[in-house]
Amino acid sequence: MPPQSPKVELARDKAAARGQWSLGGELRALLRLAIPVVLSELAWMMMSVVDTIMVGRLSPEAIGAVGLSSSLYYIPALFGTGLLLGLDTLVSQAHGRGDRDDCHQSVMQGIYIVLLFSVPVMIIVQWIPALLPRWGTNPAVASETAAYLRLLNWGTPWLLTYACFRRYLQGMHIVKPVTFALVTANLVNLAGNWLLIYGKFGLPTMGVRGSALSTVLARIYMAGFLVGVAVWHERQRGGSFFATFPLPNNKRILRILQLGGPAATQMIFEIGAFGGATVIAARLSADSLAAHQIALNIASVTYMVPLGVSASAAVAVGHNIGSGNPARARRTGYLAISVAAAFMALMAIFLTVFPRQIVWIYTPDPQVLAIGAPLLALAAAFQIFDGIQTATTGALRGLGHTKAPMVLNFIGYWIIGLPLGYWLCFSARLGVFGVWIGLTIALVFIATLVLLEWRRKSRLASLE
Repeated sequence: MPPQSPKVELARDKAAARGQWSLGGELRALLRLAIPVVLSELAWMMMSVVDTIMVGRLSPEAIGAVGLSSSLYYIPALFGTGLLLGLDTLVSQAHGRGDRDDCHQSVMQGIYIVLLFSVPVMIIVQWIPALLPRWGTNPAVASETAAYLRLLNWGTPWLLTYACFRRYLQGMHIVKPVTFALVTANLVNLAGNWLLIYGKFGLPTMGVRGSALSTVLARIYMAGFLVGVAVWHERQRGGSFFATFPLPNNKRILRILQLGGPAATQMIFEIGAFGGATVIAARLSADSLAAHQIALNIASVTYMVPLGVSASAAVAVGHNIGSGNPARARRTGYLAISVAAAFMALMAIFLTVFPRQIVWIYTPDPQVLAIGAPLLALAAAFQIFDGIQTATTGALRGLGHTKAPMVLNFIGYWIIGLPLGYWLCFSARLGVFGVWIGLTIALVFIATLVLLEWRRKSRLASLE
C-alpha cells in the first residue's frame, strides 16, 4: 500500500480529532506521544546521574561540586532553553492546522533567539564562581565547582540549539529521533566520563573537569543530530531546510518570547529554588551536601516522567486547539495530569520502601547513607504534587497560558518554601531536613493552585 500524502494524513487526523472521544483511544494516543518524550527526559537526566555516580568514587566533595555546579548552571541556561518553550504552542497549533511552513518559520526565528541569548547566558555562568565564597560555600567544594562550571559553560550554545530543534520536532510529533539522540548522547557522556575523569588510555586524569568536558561533547553531538533530523525531514517534503534563511521577524520572535518568557521564568523559579536549596545545603557539612545532592538527583529522575508527560500535554492540547477542538483539549489535559499523578504515586511508594538501597548506588559512605535515606522519605512526600503541577503547567502551555504558573511558582518557592526551609534548617536546627520540608510545602501549594487555574482556563476555552 503506498504511503499516504501529508494532506491525506492531516485530513484523517482532523477527522479523528472531531470524532467521538474514548478514554482508551485517547490514552493510547497520549502515550504514543508521551513515551518517547518521557524516555528523552529520562535520558537527559541520566547524564546528570552518570556524572554524579562517576565522580562519587572520588570524594563527597566531588559529589557536592558536580551537584552544586549543575544546580547553578541550569538557572541561567534553562532560562535560555525555557524561552524556546513558546515554540511548543506555535508549532503544535500550526501543525494542528496543517501549516508546516509556519512551523518552519517558527523554528528559524527560534535560531535567532539561540544566537541572541547564548552570549549573556555564558557571561552569567562565567561569573557565578566568584559568588561561592560570599555564600559561605565549603571551600573544598567551591574550588571543584568553579573548575567544573567554567568548562561546562562551553556547551551552552549547543544546549540552546538542541532545545530549539527539540521543541520544533516534538511540536510536529516527530519524537523518536529526540529519544535516540539523548540515549546515544548518554553513551558519549559515559565514555567521556570514564576516559577523562580517571585518565584512561593515556588521557589526562581530569577529575570533575573530565566530567564537565564529556558533557560538553555530548551536547555538541545532540545538537548536531537534531539539526540533521530536521534537515532530513524537510528533504522528505521536497524542500531544503536552510535554502531560504529568513531575516529576523520581530513579530514572531516577540510572540515566541511572550509565550516562552513566563514559561522560562517559571522554570527559573522552580530550578532556582532547588538551586537555592543546594546553596543553603552547601553551608552545611560535605556529607549533608552530598546526601542532599543524591536525594535531589533521585527526585529529579522521577520528575523526568511527569516532565515528559507535561511536554506531551502541551503538544497534544495545542494540536487540539489548532484543529478546533477545545473540549477534547480539556479532556486530554486532564488525562495527562492523571497519568503524571499516578506514576508519581508509584514512585513515592518506591522511595519509601527502598531509601537506603537507592542511596548506596551513589556512595557507600556511612555518613551520607545515614542522612540521605531519611531525605528520600521527604522526597516521597511531594512526589504526587510535583507530578500534578508539572503536567498541569504543560497543559496550560498548550492553551497558550503561561503567566499563572510563573506567578504561583514564585510565591510557592520564593515566598513560602525557601524562607521556611532556611528557618527550619538553621533556626530550628533541622539541618538539611528543614530545607526539604520547606520545598515539600511549596509544592503542595503550587500544585493545588495551578490545578485550579487549569480547571478555569480549560473550561473557558471549551465554552468559546
